[in-house]
Parts: sequence; C-alpha cells; structure tokens
Amino acid sequence: MTIYTVGQLAKIVGYSISTLRRWDRDGTYPARRTNGNRRYYTDEDVQQILRIPLNSKQKKVVLYCRVSSPTQKDDLQSQVVALENFATGRGIVFETIQEVGGGMNFSRKKFMTIITNVINGEIGTLVVAHKDRLARFGFELIENLCKQYGCELIVMNQESLSPQQEMVEDLMSIIHTFSCRLYGLRKYKSKKEVLKLVGNETKPKN
Repeated sequence: MTIYTVGQLAKIVGYSISTLRRWDRDGTYPARRTNGNRRYYTDEDVQQILRIPLNSKQKKVVLYCRVSSPTQKDDLQSQVVALENFATGRGIVFETIQEVGGGMNFSRKKFMTIITNVINGEIGTLVVAHKDRLARFGFELIENLCKQYGCELIVMNQESLSPQQEMVEDLMSIIHTFSCRLYGLRKYKSKKEVLKLVGNETKPKN
C-alpha cells in the first residue's frame, strides 16, 4: 500500500491542497490520520477521487484514440498526447490503443477487442477524447454496456455541439461512409470487367 501526503495526492488527482482539505472537513473525501494526527491518503483514496471503481484495481485503464483515415495522422497524434497527458497527470497506469477506421463501422478490429475485454471484466476505465472517437452513433448504448460490466467510460472533452452542428457532422460521416462503399463497388465492378475481358481473350477461337 502506497502512502501519500496531501501535497502528493494533489499532484496525482489534479486538485489543489485547499480543495482536498475542504473535502476532508466536509466529509466528501475524508483523510486518514496518523497517530500524530497528520493527514495521509492511500491508493484506495486515489481511486475514489478519480472515480475509478474500487473493484477495478487489477483491471486495465485504456486510452482509445481513433481517426477515420490515414491522412489524419496529426489528429491521431494529438489525441494520443492529450489523453496520455490527462492520464499521466493523475498518476494512472494506462494502455494506449490507436485505430484508423470510420466511426460508423462497429466492426473495427481494435474497437471490438475493447468491447470484448470490457465484457470479460478486463478493463476498468476507458478514456476517449470525444464521444464520436468511440462511435459516431450509439455512444449511449456503449456507455450503458460499460456501466453494466463495471467499466467507467470517461470522455475527456465534454464540449457539446449545437443540434445543427451535430446534424452536419453526422451527415458528413454518413456521406463519407457511403462514398467509400461506392468507390469500393466501382473498383469491384472494374475488376470484374477486366477479368471478363481476360477470360474472353484466353478462350480458344473456333
């Protein structure tokens, strides 16, 4: 068991010493006391203040970063830096998972692995930069699933868009998804036509 002073705890959880002392006085997060009446805290207190479920002590903390295409590498790196700074500043041991794939694609390999691990009780905390990094639609469903299996889902940036902005973002995502499918269909048709021509050329002539 690790012992923390008020100052050490303040650095780990990202709150001021005066806030921790106030929480101690009003009973929100009471400090423990030595025989000499000095305040101290333990790992359990860190978990409580950071809202990490106590039964997830042996579970992983996963930072999930996603972009839609390989051309967005800078955005992906920005997510990684932001989430890792967020976790490091709170003294959390974490695993970072990066993925390239559309937010409407629920078959993303790493995304599906995360969901499976949540259901298996292996992930105690899942952190994302924005809701749509996890999924363009159905975030509430995933959030409820995490809750049912004892995994806390943390969205670092809670800034919300206006209804009009959300609609535009959703429409753009839908258009992008179907454009990719249409492009793939065209490539498939083109390949079939080439194979058909090759097949005709290789047929024996009478």
